[in-house]
Amino acid sequence: MKKPFLFFLVACTLQWTACSLPSDVFEKNVVIPGQQWESSFQPRIDFSIKDSDTAFLYNISIVLRHTDAYAFNNIWIRGTIREPGDTTTRSERYDLPLADNEKGWLGQGMDDIYEQRVQIQHQTKFKKAGNYSFTLQQVMREDPLQHVLNVGVRIEKVPGQ
Repeated sequence: MKKPFLFFLVACTLQWTACSLPSDVFEKNVVIPGQQWESSFQPRIDFSIKDSDTAFLYNISIVLRHTDAYAFNNIWIRGTIREPGDTTTRSERYDLPLADNEKGWLGQGMDDIYEQRVQIQHQTKFKKAGNYSFTLQQVMREDPLQHVLNVGVRIEKVPGQ
């Protein structure tokens, strides 16, 4: 009796996952050691773009997971990108809203953990095929920044292309 139920559960899970996950999405998250993000810890996220992918537009988001003990309504992050074949990098600072005084935490929560996806680039085109690299650094006044669990990047193809 247990084996058929287990088989049914696994089959349903696989079918649900296959239908609910978009096929044109890249997401990678990095665990913050000890839930204390030091400014010297700068996670690097690498991904590849094929020649056929340069024809499409993408939305790029920073993904952040934190506990409800996080002490601020926002987080400042410096995002640095290195394009294929380049020796130089481009950096930009992002002020990511995580909460407001009326609604509380803006991300999706479960128990005391919240995840927020904040879009930083809308309808971006990757001009070159090859390996790209994102580096993320927290640039808040508090160092280390307490109660941050994960940080990452999400890249998804704009629908309808």
